[in-house]
Amino acid sequence: MTAEQVAGSFRDRKGYVFTLGNRVFRSVSSAAAPVQREFIESKVFAHLVAAGQFIGTKVASEDPAELGIPNAALLLEHERIAFVSFPYEWPFAALRAAALLQLDVHLQLLDHGFTLSDASAYNIQFRGPKPVFIDCLSVERYVEGSYWLGHRQFCDQFLSPLLFSAKFGVPFNAMYRGRLEGFSTTELASLLRLRDKFSLQTLLNVVIPSRLETSARRGRVDAKKAVARRALPKSSLRGMLVGLRRWIERLAPPSSLTDWTAYANDNTYQSAERDAKRGFVEMAVKAAAPGTVLDLGCNTGDYSNVALGAGAGLVIGAEADPATAHLAFRRAEAEALNFLPLVQDATNPSPAQGWLDKERPSFAERGNFDFLVALAVEHHLAIGRNIPLDQMIKWMVGLAPQGVIEFVQKSDTTIQRMLALREDIFADYTEDNFRNLLASNARIVDSAKVSDEGRIIFHYDRR
Repeated sequence: MTAEQVAGSFRDRKGYVFTLGNRVFRSVSSAAAPVQREFIESKVFAHLVAAGQFIGTKVASEDPAELGIPNAALLLEHERIAFVSFPYEWPFAALRAAALLQLDVHLQLLDHGFTLSDASAYNIQFRGPKPVFIDCLSVERYVEGSYWLGHRQFCDQFLSPLLFSAKFGVPFNAMYRGRLEGFSTTELASLLRLRDKFSLQTLLNVVIPSRLETSARRGRVDAKKAVARRALPKSSLRGMLVGLRRWIERLAPPSSLTDWTAYANDNTYQSAERDAKRGFVEMAVKAAAPGTVLDLGCNTGDYSNVALGAGAGLVIGAEADPATAHLAFRRAEAEALNFLPLVQDATNPSPAQGWLDKERPSFAERGNFDFLVALAVEHHLAIGRNIPLDQMIKWMVGLAPQGVIEFVQKSDTTIQRMLALREDIFADYTEDNFRNLLASNARIVDSAKVSDEGRIIFHYDRR
């Protein structure tokens, strides 16, 4: 077998990432190999890995040439991340956690003679709600007096999106997805109110850098000469990182309440009906024993928690509402759940993006789920977004070989509210049609009525 290069790893010419089956390799150039050997043999690397802050990495025993990996002076093998996600999919709390990890790793590296050459948010992945640093090639030897070359990138990809949402109450996800390199501090500075600009951290990390950038663009400042004038002591660099960390840790969205955040506890279900729903999900998950579950429309994670309790290894949540996804992530952190909620609209999922449409694979391309949980979501697609029922069922069943899907009767209070101010054009939205369409795409293992209004959960298996 020949290893396949990961499309998004082309940016760093010091090495590339390759996959071979379930294994992940990184080639390292001759120029970068000495530092990488020194780093992975260091105490700080062992500490970071043991703390779960850095991806497990070892020198591979294989000959790179035999795997079809060219120009590798050193071949490393990384632990594999179960599901790769991107910053524009992360809720506020996840991007904040990733920013804090980036700073924590940098501070620890500085204490041991290393530094980070960049500050890309794409160097972070998640294991459940825990961020982990994955790019060892960002680690370089620290040179006394050197500047933090990744400062602007950190501000664009971490600070600016967080500050934008914190100040204006607007989720950053859609705009971040539209500009993969993050938010320009210059654009953010133009939006900030005058009183916001007088914060010391805002001045140092947004206002002043944006003015310098504007001056440099207009030819008024020679950036190289400006940097060469004075060295930056390590103590000052540490102070900058510590100050940023304290500031970012305090950032929060102004409100985490929307129509959907209270849905798990404020809906048409009674406690007995909720228990029946949880019992059905628990039984189906136990029977399937899935490694990775997709919870479509996960809300704050009630049924993700049920799936984990029933033996699921990992749950990836897809939640269209960013504020609800933020609360779900906070819950995953607080309860130490192996659950990663992402901001994901089923009718507008993350597409393939970046260079040649391959740099950042689509959500569907990255998905390799064993089990689907889709509760109280199909009517929002079929009725709320006009998705044809046959297409919706085929798509849902295609997400995972097994799963549970809830059908909500048109007479249900929730759907009646949805239809109150619009024409009912959904003649095919019936229980019989739903059941027949599901049966044409998979075997119906079991079904159960779980509410007095006739909601039904189906357990399907298309294997």
